[in-house]
Amino acid sequence: MTSDATVVVDERGVITGWSEGARRLTGYAAAEVFGRPAGALLAGGAPGETWRALEEGGGTVAVRHRDGRRVELAVRACPLLGEHGERLGFVVTVAPDDQGRLIGEAAFQQASVSMSVFDTEQRYLRANGTACRVMGMAEAELRDRFFLDMSENAEHSRGFLRHLREVVETGAPVHYESYTRAPSGMREHAWNTEMWPVRDTSGRLLGTALAAFDSSEQHWARQRLAILNEAATAIGTTLDVVHTARELAELVVPRLADFVSVDLLDSVLQGDEPVVGPVGADVVMRRVAHHSRSPGVPEAAIDLGAADVYPPFSPPARALATGRAVLTGVGEPGLDTWIARHDERSAKLRETDAADFSMMAVPLVARGTTLGVAVFVRQLTPQHPDPFDRDDVSLAQELASRAAVCVDNARRYTRERTTALALQRSLLPRAMTAQAAVEFASRYLPARSQAGVGGDWFDVIPLSGTRVALVVGDVVGHGIHASVTMGRLRTAVWTLADVDLPPDELLTHLDDLVGHLATEEGSVGGEIGATCLYAVYDPVSRRCTIASAGHPPPVTLFPDGTVEVVEVAAGPLLGVGGLPFEATELVLPEGTVLALYTDGLVEARDLDVDAGTAALGTALTAPAATLEDVCDNVLKTLLPDRADDAPDDVALLLARTRALDTGQVAVWDLPSDPAVVATVRQYATERLTEWGLDEASFVTELVVSELVTNAIRYGGAPIQLRLIRDRSLICEVSDASSTSPHMRRARVYDEGGRGLLLVAQLTDRWGSRPSGSGKTIWAEQALPVEPASFDGLFA
Repeated sequence: MTSDATVVVDERGVITGWSEGARRLTGYAAAEVFGRPAGALLAGGAPGETWRALEEGGGTVAVRHRDGRRVELAVRACPLLGEHGERLGFVVTVAPDDQGRLIGEAAFQQASVSMSVFDTEQRYLRANGTACRVMGMAEAELRDRFFLDMSENAEHSRGFLRHLREVVETGAPVHYESYTRAPSGMREHAWNTEMWPVRDTSGRLLGTALAAFDSSEQHWARQRLAILNEAATAIGTTLDVVHTARELAELVVPRLADFVSVDLLDSVLQGDEPVVGPVGADVVMRRVAHHSRSPGVPEAAIDLGAADVYPPFSPPARALATGRAVLTGVGEPGLDTWIARHDERSAKLRETDAADFSMMAVPLVARGTTLGVAVFVRQLTPQHPDPFDRDDVSLAQELASRAAVCVDNARRYTRERTTALALQRSLLPRAMTAQAAVEFASRYLPARSQAGVGGDWFDVIPLSGTRVALVVGDVVGHGIHASVTMGRLRTAVWTLADVDLPPDELLTHLDDLVGHLATEEGSVGGEIGATCLYAVYDPVSRRCTIASAGHPPPVTLFPDGTVEVVEVAAGPLLGVGGLPFEATELVLPEGTVLALYTDGLVEARDLDVDAGTAALGTALTAPAATLEDVCDNVLKTLLPDRADDAPDDVALLLARTRALDTGQVAVWDLPSDPAVVATVRQYATERLTEWGLDEASFVTELVVSELVTNAIRYGGAPIQLRLIRDRSLICEVSDASSTSPHMRRARVYDEGGRGLLLVAQLTDRWGSRPSGSGKTIWAEQALPVEPASFDGLFA
């Protein structure tokens, strides 16, 4: 019977037996009651009456529980007889029903969850031990009190009472979840509360009972998981170091900290490999982001963009040096010393009245390299007295780790983009010399997207005969590979332009080059594609010849204000191969503005290409004093708010045409007769005299004589001589032969072969170019410098 509540009492009323069940019911161990009078355990009534009840076989006995409670028990008594039938005492057992009730009472009091009973007016009737610890009061103090009287969190109390009333009003159970600080002052907890109605045997509502489960661990785990899930999409949305640091700060305030700052090494901001410096030395970091729950970030002692020196004993420097988080707070020697020696931080603490706070300095470590430190600060107040704990450190480390990877990706992107941009800018024309044929202005805006710098380019290439080539192109793709390809194509265009090929033939050769490049790089870079528009303008004839390789057509603004899109035959992209290119020729009045551009200009907004091209034409007509102003108008109109993540480069080249008047050009059609050479020399000398260039007559006579003689001997009719005076003196001789001459070194016994060598020695430049019916050989010499007057010398 040791498992039941059993007591053995001898004839004198002294306890001689005590079972484990009796201990569970009364709280007394056997050693505490053995040998004591049973009457000492009674909670009321005379011992004699209790003894008579035992003699009669049982009854109700009031017992004082060890914790002081009065417990009424229904007991049964069985006489304990000796060898000869004499009565030695009684064996007392608790009735099974009462034993179950007592066990239930014990279970209620000893439950690990908070359990309470309220009357229909929401006043306490009962509270178990856990509920008393949560509330910070004994059950006697809670009884008959209203819940709202004991909670500092009025909002939580109203929600709690509202659900209690709902149980009373509906008679149905209610599930209630809350997150609050208990009146006992314990840390804020999450509670899952089940409330249900309590009825008597007739069904009458007596009150409400509840069981509150502490689900704080699960709640905090869900919160941490929610923050980490949000961090996966909220941190690293752009490849910008500063923006990424700002995203980290904004994510954790106020859910984890009241103030957060992010400092990075300068080398990280420059895109270089992080350099921490020697161990034990001061560390210089730059503030890139901070955020606070208070407007204006009053806690910040360092301005954004400013650098600060962190001594080795400061928490940020320790975190940077060790690569591990540093958890600290007021009273820690390193923290106190650091703040005391930093005037700005000491002043900020006094201004914000932050007498007590908790701090975490968490290093930003990515791929084994420390990039900087994030500092988390939590103000400790009576309402929120909980400092950071190890769970908070773990969460901060997870967030910092993700942010560090994003920062490192941004750093690597910055380095690659800076390299690509520097490469591209080095390949683009920096300072183009003024041209006689056109006045020009240009703009280049690199892509700011995550894909990197693109391969847009433009050029103004001087050609023979005062002509000029206008080029704009776009390599498909982004990054260093696109920039390198652009540089190779630009160099190829310069080389082909120097040969003076017509635009359609030049694009054909350029197409072959792109095909060869794609074959060479097919194993690593994949296919290469590019577009290009090549235009040649002659200021003498005012003719402009244009050919396109899949590039947007140019837009012209005529002197009368008319805007037209040039109808250029759209050839295939460079690299397709096997398809011809066609040239379009048009005559441009002097003062016509020719706009060449890449697709990033007209496709930058939510417009189709036609609408973008129309907007470009409108922008060209806006009043402007110079071509530079026209460029600005175009960019403001088509790219009013160019975003930081612009997906494509933009290249814009504007050229205003000029024309040479008849007084600057002299033309003679010559017969194929050697006797005309002397006459031609005379014509040239006379025209140079008219131009005031007598000093150039000797050289010009020799050049004209050699070139015309070669044309008569090797070329054939029709033969034409043209002299052009502009910024230099140009001599051109055209003939019907398509064979290009070449300079060679004549041997001693050769009668000829020295003409071109002589021309090359006497002039600054010479060359040949194909024409529609043959070729043109040209030579260019600088205009003679007028001697300074004596007055000028001695002024």
